[in-house]
Amino acid sequence: QVQLEESGGGLVQAGGSLRLSCAASGRAFSSYIMGWFRQAPGKEREFVASVRWSDSATSYVDFVKGRFTIARDNAKNTVYLQMNSLKPEDTAVYYCAARLGILLGRRSAADFGSWGQGTQVTVSS
Repeated sequence: QVQLEESGGGLVQAGGSLRLSCAASGRAFSSYIMGWFRQAPGKEREFVASVRWSDSATSYVDFVKGRFTIARDNAKNTVYLQMNSLKPEDTAVYYCAARLGILLGRRSAADFGSWGQGTQVTVSS
């Protein structure tokens, strides 16, 4: 059973940075896609970024390109989301997710079968 645990959220001023971590356990993840999603109050959960564990290929939603970077550390079984130039509209609960597969283009939350509990990111103006 896949277990995911996020950490690293918090309160930051606009323009600042945070790094989220997702510790993954329970499987060998070489055949997995790992993703980050976020959900703001009153809004649907939305895709942010994903990484293919086998070769570290990445995919991003347009509104975070150039600001956020997703990466995985094979030795630590951990996925990171480095968030720079944060904006108030980035405020949300951020979730780590995992799914079997190799296609980065599948970005629906329904495609991901394993989820962490989420970590709050608040960006003040």
